[in-house]
Amino acid sequence: MKIIKNILAAIGLVCVSGLFVFAVQSDKVGQSDTADSDNDLVETTRMINDYNVYALSVPDNLNFAGEAMPLQDPDVFERMDRELLVNTYWQSNGLLMFKRAEKYFPIIEPILKKNGIPDDFKYLAVIESGLTNAVSPAGARGVWQIMPSTGRENGLEVNSNVDERYHLEMATEVACKYLLKSKENLGSWTLAAAAYNAGNTGVSNRLREQDVNAYYDLLLGEETGRYLFRIVALKEILTHPKKYGFNFTSKDLYKTIPTYKVEVDTAVTDFTKFAQRYGINYKILKIHNPWLREPKLNNSSRKKYVIEIPEKGNYSIKP
Repeated sequence: MKIIKNILAAIGLVCVSGLFVFAVQSDKVGQSDTADSDNDLVETTRMINDYNVYALSVPDNLNFAGEAMPLQDPDVFERMDRELLVNTYWQSNGLLMFKRAEKYFPIIEPILKKNGIPDDFKYLAVIESGLTNAVSPAGARGVWQIMPSTGRENGLEVNSNVDERYHLEMATEVACKYLLKSKENLGSWTLAAAAYNAGNTGVSNRLREQDVNAYYDLLLGEETGRYLFRIVALKEILTHPKKYGFNFTSKDLYKTIPTYKVEVDTAVTDFTKFAQRYGINYKILKIHNPWLREPKLNNSSRKKYVIEIPEKGNYSIKP
């Protein structure tokens, strides 16, 4: 009797073990590290965190400022594919670009239009600075990354007390002047954009040395070589957020704070007290006027400055 019980127990253990092995194998169906076909890849079980990485289809009609990108060239295609992948899967940075674009594009777009600059150039500002008042190792400043000499040559005040490269409207006007001059010199908006990165002389020299007349035919350094592709990638992604997996609603985006203008044509000895007179603090004054670089305004020449003050009700100011 004892022998029969032992035999039955052994049989039961074998059956349970077999079921367990079958269950584990069933759970692994479709999860092989390699797939025999595209269909196998599609059928793979999703990871628990539901995060998947997909190859992207490069649209066949990409352009910059109406100038077509020659995607039939395999080199051009691969470089465009790279920038779409890099910028699509850098999700945190991409989502920040959507948020900031809602705040700053309404300021940039009408200035571009007024100066006859194609709307696509707003994406140049995106890759230059991420729509922040960035500071480069070379000394460029602001959303448009303007060098001190370029700013001064185009009428901006640039010193330790006032730096109008941080003034978005004024800096956009300077960028427009530079781009118009580049377009006139180089003959295309694509080359004008490249010149914003490498300089008019630099691009002209490369065109002459390599005996070509188009950006996509040039062999350039890493930064300028990627420049147009990054702009077009950001244009494509920011124009089609759902297509590239970005999900948000309008309330998730940053908004432009309404302001009114206060003219100042004298020195200001204390911007903390100045701000308090308008119901704000120094921090908020600097947020809306980043071109004021010190807590005072020298203004020995009695120049007229326009200071932006946010309308009441947008900030909670503690006394």
